[in-house]
Amino acid sequence: MRFLLLFLAAMTAAVHAAENTPRVFTIGDSTMANYRADIVTRGWGMAFRERFTDPGMVRNHAVSGRSTRSFRDEGHWQKVADQLQAGDFVIIQFSHNDEKVEIARHGTDPATTFRANLRRYIQETRAKEATPILATPVARRKFNAAGRLVASHGAYPDAIRAVAAEEKVPLLELEHATEQWLRELGDEPSRKFFIWKTGLKEGQSPDNTHFVEAGAAKVADLAVAEIRALKLPLVTWLK
Repeated sequence: MRFLLLFLAAMTAAVHAAENTPRVFTIGDSTMANYRADIVTRGWGMAFRERFTDPGMVRNHAVSGRSTRSFRDEGHWQKVADQLQAGDFVIIQFSHNDEKVEIARHGTDPATTFRANLRRYIQETRAKEATPILATPVARRKFNAAGRLVASHGAYPDAIRAVAAEEKVPLLELEHATEQWLRELGDEPSRKFFIWKTGLKEGQSPDNTHFVEAGAAKVADLAVAEIRALKLPLVTWLK
């Protein structure tokens, strides 16, 4: 009887814990997205889920080539919004494709439309009693002739920082974190973390934006470090 009572208590506690486990929705671009097993490209959202005690709580909805504009216009955000429940989290990382201002369906202005789009994601997340978290974009592996890392995201990261401050939203500072990581590695040693040699097709130029598995894993670790530094509630569910 004593064993049965202990077993039932344990089962009740497990069910309660499951019911109170939030989901973490990640939305963004190709640097975060999921990829097929038969190609070497990896988004950091794929590795991020493995940093949690229950990987299934992370729902990666990032889509390659999307901006704050096209992610919504194509219906990707609605799929997330329809699932959101009180207590969930949404990590929002855009910029790479918003910068393509020459492409109307993607490009946004960092001073106006980009900020407005971020605010709208924040407001709609909060309307579901979920917690929005902004992230600055991961750095591109761009070194100049002197071997110095060159920033390539223009005014977009500062726009994200401004919106995070105005809306009092937690900010994962992935641009600064990945820049520091790449500077410490240097030009040539950092190549192995990107689609630079492995995975290149004949005639294809090296890719200084997208990661192989080791690069995605490193960025996931940097995102986790930011969560810990900010002491976000998500720390409870990290391995």
